[in-house]
Amino acid sequence: MSPEGTAAPGVPASPAAPPAPAAGAAALPGAARGSAGSLPAWFPGWTRRVADLYFSGTTSVFGLYGNTHDLVRSGEGAATHFGPLTEFLAEQLFGRWDVVLHYDLGRGLRVYAGRDEARQRAMAERVHQSLFDPAQLKNDPAAVLALLDRVFRANLMAPPARRTSLAILVDHASFLFPAGEPGRTSFSAASMLVTVLNWATSPHLKRLNMAVVLVDERISDLSDRLTGNPHVGMIEVPLPDGPTRQGFIEWQGEREELAAFSDYGAAELAQLTAGISLTDVSVMLETASGTGQRLDPTFFRGLKKRLIERQCQGLLEFIEPKTTLDMLIGHEPVKRRLREDAALLKEGRLDSLPMGYLICGPVGTGKSFLTQCLAGEIGIPCVMLRNFRSKYVGETEGNLQRVLSVLRAMGPVVVVVDEADAALGDRSTEGDSGTSSRVFSMIATQMGDTQYRGRILWMLLTSRPDLLPIDLKRQGRAEVHIPLFYPAEEEEIRQMFLVMAKKLGTTLAAADLPEMPEAGPLSGADIEGIVGRAWRVSLLEGKDHVTAAALRDAVADFLPSTQGLEKELQEIAAIVECTDKHFLPPAQLKRIEAAGGRAQLQERMTALRQIIDSM
Repeated sequence: MSPEGTAAPGVPASPAAPPAPAAGAAALPGAARGSAGSLPAWFPGWTRRVADLYFSGTTSVFGLYGNTHDLVRSGEGAATHFGPLTEFLAEQLFGRWDVVLHYDLGRGLRVYAGRDEARQRAMAERVHQSLFDPAQLKNDPAAVLALLDRVFRANLMAPPARRTSLAILVDHASFLFPAGEPGRTSFSAASMLVTVLNWATSPHLKRLNMAVVLVDERISDLSDRLTGNPHVGMIEVPLPDGPTRQGFIEWQGEREELAAFSDYGAAELAQLTAGISLTDVSVMLETASGTGQRLDPTFFRGLKKRLIERQCQGLLEFIEPKTTLDMLIGHEPVKRRLREDAALLKEGRLDSLPMGYLICGPVGTGKSFLTQCLAGEIGIPCVMLRNFRSKYVGETEGNLQRVLSVLRAMGPVVVVVDEADAALGDRSTEGDSGTSSRVFSMIATQMGDTQYRGRILWMLLTSRPDLLPIDLKRQGRAEVHIPLFYPAEEEEIRQMFLVMAKKLGTTLAAADLPEMPEAGPLSGADIEGIVGRAWRVSLLEGKDHVTAAALRDAVADFLPSTQGLEKELQEIAAIVECTDKHFLPPAQLKRIEAAGGRAQLQERMTALRQIIDSM
């Protein structure tokens, strides 16, 4: 939707659509400047926050971060259009202001009116006559900000009738105000930062129709002095919600018949594309329509997976469901609990679901395999959080911020964090300039946000739950603690041999199973290794299945890993962390009883930690 026109000369305009404030109202201290309620209903939700801060006189300097490279809706009805964020700001949010200037390091300072050529010419003429000559300005950031500072001060000193409503849009702001240690930047960079902070804190600029909008994708790339200043309104631009995606799909479908290349209607497709930007939704639709590949369930699933993984820069990996909980041997109470939660999720009973699960137990007990089984059972996307840490300053926090934004938009989703005790950090600020502490804070805040209960289900996997900060495994975050142990019954071990053969893509007859070794030493990983060795020998002999002789020899020759203090520590830690005694096998319940209770086991665990740490 193109702007309806500029404000009359000398009349300060509102930053949004009409009605505009009365002449001179914005220049009066404490005078009403309008309200967020004057914004059109179709404006994105984050613009209400901008309007609230601006109209209240709280600030006139804003930082927009997050999904800033995506398409944004402009207009409604027949005038609906989707374009870049800066185009929306120039045409809509500041669509009736006298002058809108755009600046980035690549193109320099320029007048910017979006798609309205007439307004562009009018603004350029006004700038040339009243403010400065753009042709004489070099693309030097320090010179540009110094010029804008003079323009602001001249506008402030001008009579009300001659003041100009002026908005400055700064793209890729982190290249001007990068993150870094205070006091170690160059004089020029420090001068530019102080200039913007002076604008933000000036009570005089807050009373005029002048605004500065800094745009950057990652808040972590911007200077902490800027993002942490209470006079700067930092506002996240989220990924599009369902109605926004549906509106875009319908708009896109007006040009091409959706039914011609898609098995899904606009409403269904909007629901299925949760967590995807409008830019990538457009890629999805154009890929299907342009290649002749119909957007059916198989093609859609693969394409969505690639788009989200690319959007997260490989920091999220989809877990492809290959099996269900039927493949999990033993642990009947655990399977029952997870199946009940899956049923509640399908019924939409989100408030009854836990915020997350802590899956713990000694190495080789099948923690990762359990998550694969759950992925096939629960019926919602299941993703693995990959290593998001980086050696560069601010990169780790930026990576995590990107991932969390996608997860919030994707829900419902299961998020698996393997080796959680090492991946999620803690409150310590030593050794890494506070990165671990900031990562921990971001994760803990997200895990404890109850508005995402049932929408983001966390699964923390670790063999050392005692090393995981208590803040993450308390009730309200990883609420359900599920311990896994080595198989203890002979029948359970025999069933596991059969399942592992199936997992490896081969067959094994129950009658070919040899006499099982003493229960206890073999983990699930050990059994998989034994079956894998027997399958290799069988293949070399030209067989298409695991033979009895190969399996018998593999069992006889296998030497399990030594049973050290670490294994005992991991087992005790899993027992102590358990939140439901029904999850504990009979052997572990007897162990608690023999020790005299969980408190005594915890004392043993503390002693083991001290011994291991001293080794």
